[in-house]
Amino acid sequence: FGPDSLLKDTYRAQEEVDADGKFLLPGLVNTHTHLPMSLLRGIADDLTLADWLEKYIWPTEAAFMDREAIRVGSQLAMAELIRSGTTCFNDAYFFADEIAKVAETAGLRGRVGEGLLDYPTPSFPKASAAIEATRQLALTYRAHPRIGVSVAPHSPYSCSAELLVQATRLAQELEIPVHIHLSETQTEQGIIASRYFKSPTAYLDSLAFWQSGFIGAHGVWLDSLDQLVLAQRGVSIAHCPESNMKLASGVAPVPEMQARGLTVGLGTDGASSNNDLDMFEEMSTAAKLAKVHRLDPTVLDAQTVLRMATIEGAKLMGWEEEIGSIEPEKAADLILVSNKALHMQPLYDVYSQIVYCADGSDVTHCMVAGKWLMKDQQLLTLDQQQILQDVSTLRKRIMAALPE
Repeated sequence: FGPDSLLKDTYRAQEEVDADGKFLLPGLVNTHTHLPMSLLRGIADDLTLADWLEKYIWPTEAAFMDREAIRVGSQLAMAELIRSGTTCFNDAYFFADEIAKVAETAGLRGRVGEGLLDYPTPSFPKASAAIEATRQLALTYRAHPRIGVSVAPHSPYSCSAELLVQATRLAQELEIPVHIHLSETQTEQGIIASRYFKSPTAYLDSLAFWQSGFIGAHGVWLDSLDQLVLAQRGVSIAHCPESNMKLASGVAPVPEMQARGLTVGLGTDGASSNNDLDMFEEMSTAAKLAKVHRLDPTVLDAQTVLRMATIEGAKLMGWEEEIGSIEPEKAADLILVSNKALHMQPLYDVYSQIVYCADGSDVTHCMVAGKWLMKDQQLLTLDQQQILQDVSTLRKRIMAALPE
């Protein structure tokens, strides 16, 4: 770091990029996604969670989420990630091997997990087959520089105790994380309480489920005891404020979790319940939601929220030694964000401007591991026009089958 004259005298670059009027940031880390669900964006809005899932999402997934749809939905999502400054994602969905292939082509960094449930999924008729597919996927990508794998049981209420135990044992064997929905809704809390007389966290703890590096998505209804247990076990939480708001799931106790030593990252959830993958919007929402919920404008300040979207997200992923900040020896996962737009002027505080003013459309350049994925807002690794054509074709098929 230093003045231009000193840097130019000291270093000789293979390429120079004019970053005048731009912020240089580490790439953003989206810690909870279902990327192919971008294909279902807007398919059913303003409904209760039960109606949204049971009448629209699950039937549409069963009918249409084959390999082709997963490929197209993943391409759509990853183009959006790149355009809005996200360089690393944590995904759980079906046909995870297909999602991994798209990520390889797109040049993004991320973890993929094959969804495990007690009932048939679009990928596999039995959970045992999905478990074996997870094992093979983890072995395939063990040495990959950008793509990792997680074990992804859906939730405590949709997976049997046997399946949950199998999941954690597989994760231990392969030395990879578990990524699971946790305490997302009051309904989930009630289901687990009626079955086992425990909270979801305590129930999973009774199965010796929790291990260091595991990831719980949402965490909306974690009480103080749950938080202490998770902190002791080294579990991280992916906070998804916009999805939680839209589905009326509640407000996660983020300041309390952080005070108890939990690592908390930010995630968008799937675009079918958000409805976008813009992490700049997620940062702004996370900060404002916490303030109004606590009636305290000082909680989740701009610097804290930016850390949640960068280095704290990297810690959640287990990759804080590689990404999440701009430091010597770390991977060059970088973005440039323009501050020239009307909504970015005047500039007094950089952190405030990034969190409260910027949005994904302000990102001009995106790089992962030293490779440009976007320059001057032009995608370089994905064909946007072809993606849009493929999305249009699939949309027509899906629309024809939706209930009136």
